[in-house]
Amino acid sequence: MSTPLSVSFEFFPPRNDDMERTLWESVERLAPLAPRFVSVTYGAGGTTRERTHATVARLVAETALQPAAHLTCVAATRADIDAIVEEYWSAGVRHIVALRGDALAGPGATYEPHPGGYAYTHDLVEAITRRGGFEVSVSAYPERHPDSPDWDTEIALLKAKRDAGATRAITQFFFENDLYFQYVERVRKAGIDIPIVPGILPVQNFAQVANFAKRCGSSVPEKLARRFEGLDGDQQTRALVAAAVCAEQVEDLRARGVSEFHFYTMNRANLVYAICHLLGLRPQHLQKAA
Repeated sequence: MSTPLSVSFEFFPPRNDDMERTLWESVERLAPLAPRFVSVTYGAGGTTRERTHATVARLVAETALQPAAHLTCVAATRADIDAIVEEYWSAGVRHIVALRGDALAGPGATYEPHPGGYAYTHDLVEAITRRGGFEVSVSAYPERHPDSPDWDTEIALLKAKRDAGATRAITQFFFENDLYFQYVERVRKAGIDIPIVPGILPVQNFAQVANFAKRCGSSVPEKLARRFEGLDGDQQTRALVAAAVCAEQVEDLRARGVSEFHFYTMNRANLVYAICHLLGLRPQHLQKAA
């Protein structure tokens, strides 16, 4: 008997009315797939703090979805972060995605912990766990975090997060599945037993994804570049190719035993919905009618 399929979706808080409309249209489209949770990102240095809080509060108030609010260590004191955790609790949030966060100066800059804050992710996880009542997810990096000098350091950091109370790790996106399985093997050899959920990024715009991947240390295989070659001005064909490429990736992961997926939606539902359909997910109301 195969393991039941589970998915989760990541959204980011909208910056204007048009983005607000797109976000909630996407939430409405994907909600019938009954995700395990939906996460809402948190900008560098808390720049989207209020918008993140408003989004998760609305998810709690107006939907049956379980929101997971992102939280970082950057540019905040311990008291500030503890207050945010309490705000989430008061809003009905019971799941936090705890992250170190990026250097305020941007990609390539050296991360500097706030002198009065939680220095690293495991410190943040420990504080949330000590407060109690929250499920805590953390990040994982199949190709190593750009700041990690070697694999021993990378795995030790994940172990510290697990030991502090993290119950799930969600990976940075990747495009070669072997990288994910090699990473999981390293993690298990280190005695880390929490789920390592693959983060899946459907390619909405190849040029943007390639640029983003370069900044965060994810590789883009040449075969992927070839599939999108010459389609910069052809959005319709690009969407069809994107669906085929992502379906190929997730179906291979599924065939190799993966049963839980986290989709980086970029607040756009159609491509993610199509991939979930190919995985075998159906809207709950259709399942009940069958």
